[in-house]
Amino acid sequence: MNGDTFSSGEVSEITGLSAHTLRYYEREQLFPRRIERSSSRWRTYTAQDVEWLLGCNRLRASGMPVADIRRYAQLVAAGPGNEPERLALMQAHQRRVDEHIAQLQVSSDAIAAKVSTYADAVSAGTASRLWTGEEPLVCVLAASDTVAMAKLRRSRSAPRNDAPGSAHSPA
Repeated sequence: MNGDTFSSGEVSEITGLSAHTLRYYEREQLFPRRIERSSSRWRTYTAQDVEWLLGCNRLRASGMPVADIRRYAQLVAAGPGNEPERLALMQAHQRRVDEHIAQLQVSSDAIAAKVSTYADAVSAGTASRLWTGEEPLVCVLAASDTVAMAKLRRSRSAPRNDAPGSAHSPA
């Protein structure tokens, strides 16, 4: 660290981002300000730049697209007066994150049920009967996808048109 600035290597160590990623972020205009260069043309970052990158890490880890981070950086760079647009951008992202968390919770619940099923079966010595492919087959993991399972049930109960000579016949 050189006074109030950090080298690319130091920033990489602090943020966990590679030097390549730092250059990519700069190229993609994900910083709200231009990254300065030293007299020897090395990139120099301020503490504020490092804080910004840590925030970008959080946004990327939560699934925010690079285009949205770029837009956010542009809004911040433009200064005061666009806070409602910044708010809308963050609210939209928060909704996506909350939806993803809800989907992950459903998946976690399904996996927990599967773990319980296997633990009970292994403990009881009946594990060899799990997932044999014989009807009726209900996979706990699939059962939690209620929309897809409803479609599957409808498709199973729909009359099949594969009699000999029909258009859907495998003959």
